[in-house]
Amino acid sequence: MDLFDKCNFDLLNKVRDLGIYPYFHCLESRQAPVVTMEGKRMIMLGSNNYLGLTEDPVVVEAGIKALEKYGSGCSGSRFLNGTLDLHLQLEKELAAFTGYEEAMTCSTGFQTNLAIISAICGKSDYILNDRENHASIYDACHLTYSTVLRYKHSDMEDLERKLQTVPENAGKLIITDGVFSMRGDICKLPEICALAEKYGARVMVDDAHGFGVLGEGGRGTAAHFGLTDKVDITMLTFSKSLASIGGCMLTSHRVADYVRHVSRPFIFSASMTPCSAATALAALHRLIEDNTRPQRLHDIAAYFRKQLKKSGVKIIEAPTPIVPIFTYNTLDTLYFGKAMFDAGVYLNPVIAPACVEGECLLRTTLMATHTEPIIDEATAIIAKVLKAGVKI
Repeated sequence: MDLFDKCNFDLLNKVRDLGIYPYFHCLESRQAPVVTMEGKRMIMLGSNNYLGLTEDPVVVEAGIKALEKYGSGCSGSRFLNGTLDLHLQLEKELAAFTGYEEAMTCSTGFQTNLAIISAICGKSDYILNDRENHASIYDACHLTYSTVLRYKHSDMEDLERKLQTVPENAGKLIITDGVFSMRGDICKLPEICALAEKYGARVMVDDAHGFGVLGEGGRGTAAHFGLTDKVDITMLTFSKSLASIGGCMLTSHRVADYVRHVSRPFIFSASMTPCSAATALAALHRLIEDNTRPQRLHDIAAYFRKQLKKSGVKIIEAPTPIVPIFTYNTLDTLYFGKAMFDAGVYLNPVIAPACVEGECLLRTTLMATHTEPIIDEATAIIAKVLKAGVKI
């Protein structure tokens, strides 16, 4: 068998032949409620720019000034020549804002999960994963040689059954998304922390979609439940609420110091660019200065859900700015995604392996900067396209 025989992708070819391929559309403007995509006006309902800060003048100016002062890159890892005062300031302020002892930044959110999990867990340890955790968590687990036990999504009885099978003296880490990125539901963190205490496990929360969204002033899922002191590690990404690129680990001094010195994904990767660090820091400042943004985000998401239901659109209920719309099977989902795009609404078709076949959906995400008139326009388009049905 030739190595490249696997590169024949039958579904991909079929989708392209049908004219419903939905990926790699070209954006030609800033991430905003209304964008220009491939030469046409598009209502943006497929961005993770939750707080609308990617076009904030203060955030943009911070990036420009960082380029002028530091240049375009760091040319090395944090471990060697790649640590800037910007990195240290961002870490200090993120830790203070969230209530953790220390923060450690990485160049991407994906890399952050690889860096944390591969350093903390070894071959004699056990990792307990929610089945719907992000792909980066599962990829990180492969680097650990740990035993990985998957529990049914948000099923605390199944989590406890899995914990009961783990040797008492083994290291145990329960990992969960704070807000699950496909369905928009929030993890059952109080129950997870209680089980962790009962069975001697540690807890890690991937808060990529929770930071800036949940908790007092947008401090995240642990703060939302008042459990910051019970969550041993929180992971953040900067590509969503903080309008940049990068990520960080929030934890104790002891754990952060250990990970900095043993984590291969951290040690052997170049550090965040000056522009990325500066814009993330400026976005954090904007969040602190205007802590009404998370509430505005929730208000516009609630308005969108209300309008969709009034229009007869079946959605998955969740108390977050992620509003999924049922479409069920792969081809219908891709067709509707293309039809929405042609009608002027950009959203994300979600198919396997990001979900189970038969549970495919159109994922929409809100920004704090969306307005009611824009939402009304988008709702009318979505309802009209769905009502027209599939025509392939």
